Amino acid sequence: MKYVDFKKFTDEHGAQPVYLFEGEEVYFREKGEQLLKTRFVQEPTLDFVSFEGSALKGEKLKTLVEAVNCFPFISERRMVKVTEFYPTEKDFDAYLSPLFNNPQTDGILLIVNSGKGKTGTAALAKKSGVTYVDCSRSDEETIKKWIYLTCKRAGVYADSVTCGKLASYCVLDMARIAQETEKLLGYCAATGEQRLTDALVDALVYPDSEYKIYELANAISRKNYAEYLKIIRDLSARGFNETSLLSSLASYFKGLYEISICKGSDRDVALELGIKEYAAKKNREQAAKFTKDGLLSLYEGIYGMISGIKCGEWTPSAALKTVTARLFFEKN
Repeated sequence: MKYVDFKKFTDEHGAQPVYLFEGEEVYFREKGEQLLKTRFVQEPTLDFVSFEGSALKGEKLKTLVEAVNCFPFISERRMVKVTEFYPTEKDFDAYLSPLFNNPQTDGILLIVNSGKGKTGTAALAKKSGVTYVDCSRSDEETIKKWIYLTCKRAGVYADSVTCGKLASYCVLDMARIAQETEKLLGYCAATGEQRLTDALVDALVYPDSEYKIYELANAISRKNYAEYLKIIRDLSARGFNETSLLSSLASYFKGLYEISICKGSDRDVALELGIKEYAAKKNREQAAKFTKDGLLSLYEGIYGMISGIKCGEWTPSAALKTVTARLFFEKN
């Protein structure tokens, strides 16, 4: 199951003997563990123990088995957590299969992995009795669903458009999305608001600097000089100086050019460039607003001005003004 469905599953089915949280999204893994502890482990100092998976091989796996088979002292369940745990099929069959096939009803084995492990390791997600929770980086729709459900549980309605705006402002960073959602819900609770609106998001959530650079490139593609200046002033007020603005723009247009010459699906491009799939999707949409030669020219022109600053040929202020003049007023 996806992490966004995990709380509902726990509400409906209670504690399960074996959980596998797998994926690179640290926020989901930590929150899932916290939820299980809060629900089922009333005294963590006595009824919670953790192991590093790298230290558990061969005979040492008996230590894990013994820990899981211990009865809880005070809590409803005893929880044993093991991180980055990738046993071989041989070790699984020799030591672990009873934990999965005939689990201890008073215990919880929590396996927390950032990935699937190397070829030859046991496919834990497919083993008997395992409750698998997908903690991989989420796509836009999954995060919008998470925002919607979190607001709904707090008695606040948020439509898809508003959830999408909040997700975009935070560039799909779950840690920040959770923080901003909590802040917005706190405001709603204090003021009696029962609906999360676009206006409220605009008023209380400052867009991530990466998102502001995205908006800046949009203003350039539309030749919207007034919007461009507004974003420049906004970023400057947030600590961006002329050099950092030019560096961010150069890096952004370089990325757009690279993505414009890539082929394949958004997922293929994301893997090739080492970025999130959502970023690949948005960058491809934006790159389509320029020609490939135009993107390369923008990158080279801005990079040239940065080099001029480093050589002392331009002051940062003059360089930014010159780039702006070329972007909006210089004829092709």
